[in-house]
Amino acid sequence: MGLALAGRAGARMARAFGVSISRSAVLRLLDALPEPEIPAPRVVGVDEYATRKGRVYGTVLVDVETRRPVDLLPDREASSLAAWLEKRPGIEIVCRDRAPFFAEGATAGAPQATQVADRWHLWHNLGEAAERAVARHCQCLRVLVPDREGKADEPAPPEEKADSPWRSGRFANRVRARHATVHALLEAGHNRRSIGRQLQMTHRTVKSLADAAKPEDLFRGQWQHNRTSVLDEYKPYLDERWDEGCSNAWNLWEEIVPLGYRGSYGRVSAYLREKRTSPRPVTAQPPAPRVVTRWILSRPETLTEIEQLRLKAVLANFPELDALTGHVRSLAQMLTERQGERLPQWLDAVRQDDLPSLHTLAAGIDRDRDAVIAGLTLPWNSGVVEGHVNRIKMLKRQMFGRTAPQAGPPRPVTDVSGSWNHAFVRDSRIRSHAWERGEPARSTATSPQT
Repeated sequence: MGLALAGRAGARMARAFGVSISRSAVLRLLDALPEPEIPAPRVVGVDEYATRKGRVYGTVLVDVETRRPVDLLPDREASSLAAWLEKRPGIEIVCRDRAPFFAEGATAGAPQATQVADRWHLWHNLGEAAERAVARHCQCLRVLVPDREGKADEPAPPEEKADSPWRSGRFANRVRARHATVHALLEAGHNRRSIGRQLQMTHRTVKSLADAAKPEDLFRGQWQHNRTSVLDEYKPYLDERWDEGCSNAWNLWEEIVPLGYRGSYGRVSAYLREKRTSPRPVTAQPPAPRVVTRWILSRPETLTEIEQLRLKAVLANFPELDALTGHVRSLAQMLTERQGERLPQWLDAVRQDDLPSLHTLAAGIDRDRDAVIAGLTLPWNSGVVEGHVNRIKMLKRQMFGRTAPQAGPPRPVTDVSGSWNHAFVRDSRIRSHAWERGEPARSTATSPQT
């Protein structure tokens, strides 16, 4: 029960069977178990994990072939990894990321082993470099990129009649409807008095509707579209300030008063209110650097038609980004088809273009060239190691952050189901080992994948 449930849950389960035992006793029994025989791994994966994120890190080592954790180191120093590897001369392959301390430790502790740089980390580093390259052109990306080729299939908005300068709206529609109703009743032979009784209108309203030849003759005052105003002379200035981002009516009124405006503040406020409610022209937004980076890093066939058109327009305007796209897709082909022998030619091609962020990436790859070529050629990777790192995080959350490795290498314990765990529980009253039940990190296949 202790192997399956650890201390607290194991003690509760024991009480269900009539055994009274404390969680401390369960943990002491677990700690007294003999160490199992662990075969030396041939392919080992190395990665870091955080005991206190941003401050304290350790190292997890995993047998990549059996997909089981082998050991935990209390730090991520190169000397600790080198000392661990020196005790196991049978190691042939070391899977790692491109961290310099892991490279140094693997070289010092296992010079006979082939170091394999993880492909995912290489692609992640390329994505960061590509985003920095695109960000250099963020100001230049403020160009109108069409969403689609042509818009002939979209219906054009209805145009207003040239001989009707009157605005539309509820008032105008109501006047036109009343005008049509009154004239229809007049043509039917009704007199104005009967029309007023039927429509519940005053005699003056019926008279004005009947005397008007067309509804537009009834639009007067503020409803008259072409009515002159004392504000007309200052509207160009208000429009200019509006385009500059100033939309405060009081501030604009104070600005035009020294220019000679003698009207009221309410007239300025009404004019700006009309501008706020009027429909604005719809224009395509410039793509953000991160969006352009996603387009470049994605397979072309996975992009939508609009995204392909917008990416094509961006690359046509910026030759540097066009060259960046070519380098990204070339390395992507090497990653998927395991063509590590093409890496030197790729590095030479990158150095010939004006892409500083890729130059930095190329310099880092060149310092670790053998491991990167092996990562682009061999089938091994650090995916299973990343899975166990995520599992350590999950165990820490299960224990409410109270997990911490003991000084020195931990002792793995195999439970009744054959699965492994490295949960280290530091209680407020007890500091000892507790092994939580759990399965090894899952993956898509039992053999190493690309």
